[in-house]
Formats: sequence, structure tokens, C-alpha cells
Amino acid sequence: MSVQIKEVISAFEEVAPPNWQESYDNSGLLVGKASDIVNKALLCLDCTPEVVEEAKTKGCDLIIAHHPIIFSGLKRLNGNNYVEQTVILAIRYGIAIYAIHTNLDNVLHDGVNAKIAEKLGLLDTRILAPQQGRLNRISVYVPKDNFQEVQAAMFQAGAGKIGNYDECGFSVKGEGSFRPITGAKPHTGEMGVRYSSEEIKFEVVATDANKYRILQAMNEAHPYEEVAYEMVRLENTYQELGAGLVGVLPESMAVEDFLQYLKNKMELSFVKFTKTQNKSIKTVAICGGAGSFLIKKALGNADAFVTSDIKYHEFFDAEGELLLCDIGHYESEKYTIEIFERILSKKIPNFATIFAQTNTNPVQYK
Repeated sequence: MSVQIKEVISAFEEVAPPNWQESYDNSGLLVGKASDIVNKALLCLDCTPEVVEEAKTKGCDLIIAHHPIIFSGLKRLNGNNYVEQTVILAIRYGIAIYAIHTNLDNVLHDGVNAKIAEKLGLLDTRILAPQQGRLNRISVYVPKDNFQEVQAAMFQAGAGKIGNYDECGFSVKGEGSFRPITGAKPHTGEMGVRYSSEEIKFEVVATDANKYRILQAMNEAHPYEEVAYEMVRLENTYQELGAGLVGVLPESMAVEDFLQYLKNKMELSFVKFTKTQNKSIKTVAICGGAGSFLIKKALGNADAFVTSDIKYHEFFDAEGELLLCDIGHYESEKYTIEIFERILSKKIPNFATIFAQTNTNPVQYK
């Protein structure tokens, strides 16, 4: 099945909008045009020259990677390093590259940490460090007779989702007034005469990712020429967006049993860990990739914290109260390609995808 790249992008951004990535990140379409037609995608963790060669060999005209091959600006393309070599090859072969990184790390559902939680069988998962300032309150004043239509349009656009509930809103009746003046084309009322009618004030919560889509739907459904509304940013934490995840095991495990369980479920040949005063492990915090910045957050919220890229002195930060486990960066994120496949199979079921077989892990062990 042939599709435009923008259809693939839309499928991913519906799950993890681009403005949810960290400020240092560079997720998005890195090589190619959104209007280009593609037939098959190679799914990978890292995009390297070897991965591009594999894509060409297997007839893939799109590479979907977790880590962006371009993080900072390229001033020249001379092939002097693997980044330049990768981009040059992709352009030469006509292969597009799309990356979805920390925006996919930060989401509660279908994100990188959700996949690790799935592998470990964690239950009752929640974001370990939810973000603030991602929610908005939209208030709009609607004529009574048009309320149901406007409400339905805003809900359809994604307004009013709070945790495991959707179509959440608050409404109160009141009286609105206005006077049409020169240039107005009023829905009701007469020119130059103040008009009053029964209106309903409707309030909903919207994320910063869908607020403009909701406003557009609101305006299209509203009967008035000039819609009276306000949008206010909230300081509330958004429980579905943030760093790390925490959940509970189906049953408690002894420390040694948990370590072996972790190795089996994540298919590890090793795990670095700290000593702990805990006799058993029940609550587990996780963070795919480099998660040392969450150690203090995991303390008091979990018995064990599974992540990677822990520096020597950072292991001391566990204070003996946390089983701190470093399983390796590649090892913690290697199942991300399964997320790609699941998202695309739901949104574009007939689009062909294959898992890259090239092992891009730069760290080797003996």
C-alpha cells in the first residue's frame, strides 16, 4: 500500500505530538518531503549507514527511527562522519528518514516506557514525573439552542479528556448580551439594538497539543460571527505526559529473583545494580534511555528503578533505599520498534513495515 509520508507522520503525531519533545531534541521528518509517496518502512532504533543500506536492499523507501540522526545543525555534507554519511546515502537512494524520540518517551500510552512496563508485566502504571503547564481551560459562551452542537464538536476534537475519562466538561446557564454595530452580520438581533439571550458557559480542559484543533471545531460549530471565549493555561500536572513510569509487579519478588526476572523479560546478558535494604521488590520505576535525572524521584516512589547510562557516583544516590538497575541504553529501548509497528498497524493497517536486522548498539560486551 502506497501512502504519503505525511500520513505516516500523522499516525505517530496523534500518539506523541511533536511539541511534546524536549527542547534539545530533533524529532520529525529529517530527510524527504511530507508529500513524497512511500511503499514500505524499515523500523529501527538508530539510523546509520548500515541501516540505510539495509533499507535499500529490502526495498524500503522510508526509515522510521527512535533516535534522530541529526541532533544539531549540519554545516556541510562531506561524509566525514557517520551522521553525514547516513544523510548522504539516504538522499542518494531516495530514502526518507523520520524520527520520533523524546515525544514518544514522554507519553503514558504507547510510549517507550509503556513498552518496558508491558515487558515486565507492570500493573497500575502512571507517569513518574508528570509535566506541568501542558493543560489549558477553554471557556466559551454558547446560545442555549446551539449548546449540544458546540459541545459535541469540541468533544469530537479531543476536549475534556481527564485520565480514564473523556467528554468531561462543566456548564452553567446565564444571560448574554450584545449590540450589533456597523459591519456586523448578527445571527440574531437587530442592528443598533442591544440583544439579550439565554446562553450557556461551557468549560473544558485541552492539552497544548490539541487546543487549536478544539478552538477550530468550536468556531465552526458556533452560530455567532464573533465567538466569546477565553483560554487559560493551567499549572495542573498532566498525568499522561512526563518522564519515567512507575507500576507494580503482579506479586512481590525477592531482590535476586527480580534481577533474574528483569534479565529474562528484557533479554539481557547483564545488569548493573546497587545494594539495597529492601528485602523484596513490588513497585518498579522505569525510564528508557538515560534516566539518572529521575533517581531522586524514584526514591520513595519505588522499590527498584530500571534505566540506563548511570554514572559511577550517581549509583550512590540510591542511598541503599532503591534497587537501582542500569540495563544499557540500547537494551532499554530496543523494543521501541514494536511500538512503531503497533501504531502503524492501527492507523494504516495495509502499510508494509519490517524490523531492521542491523544491530546498531555501539557498546559491546564480553
